[in-house]
Amino acid sequence: MKSLGVLLALAATATAGPKDSKKPPPKKDPPAPAPAPPAEPPQQPFPTGADTRKIIGILDVRVDGAPAEVGAQFQRDLEAQVDTRRYFLAPRLRMHDRMTSSTKWTEGCVVGDCLREVKVQTGASVVLLASLTGSGTSYGWVVTLVGTESGKVVGQKSERCDVCTVSEALNAATISTVALLEHVPDDLGAATTPVAPVPIAPNEDQLAAVRHGHKVAGVALTIAGLAVAAAGVAFYFANDHDKNGLVVGGGGGGLLLGGIITLTF
Repeated sequence: MKSLGVLLALAATATAGPKDSKKPPPKKDPPAPAPAPPAEPPQQPFPTGADTRKIIGILDVRVDGAPAEVGAQFQRDLEAQVDTRRYFLAPRLRMHDRMTSSTKWTEGCVVGDCLREVKVQTGASVVLLASLTGSGTSYGWVVTLVGTESGKVVGQKSERCDVCTVSEALNAATISTVALLEHVPDDLGAATTPVAPVPIAPNEDQLAAVRHGHKVAGVALTIAGLAVAAAGVAFYFANDHDKNGLVVGGGGGGLLLGGIITLTF
């Protein structure tokens, strides 16, 4: 019986055959995490002290008929093209963050005396207002620069294109804004020297004086001509028709004619 059990065990082993030698597939490593986006550069502080750059504050950017991102893109493009050695461009959000602490300024103040508070809170001597509107392939834009001391417009540019893309309109607005900034006077508080008007009144006075002189001369010639002509005629008849009287009378007639011509012209 023992031998029979051993044989059966051997037979079962032979029938089953060797065990499957395949190993389970290795586990795949998890994908590497995506690289983090580059950190945004730190915001530059507003100029103070020895930093004499002119602060240009973007106070309002309105977009209608185009993606809202266009407004942010305009500010980025402008910052990339403006001369940072002369200007410090303060984005709209930073300007409004600074103005939140003011008790004298309210949203919607874009021109006039209320802008002096913007100067106090941000140091900006000029604020920028931009508006871009569009529909289909037609876009228009307006860029305005306003002095914060006077509250008056110091520069403006507007344009419209009937067939263009929003990128083309945005690029044109950016280039025009940079050009406007280049023409902003260094001293916005200085009184502008008015252009001298054309001196119309002095010329009229001179002409009147000349006319008066001509009139006096004409009257004098006329009176002298009459007197000389009368004397010539009298001499002619008093001296038995002496021809010298005719000569004198003719000279008087010439003076008389000259006086009449002078009075006429």
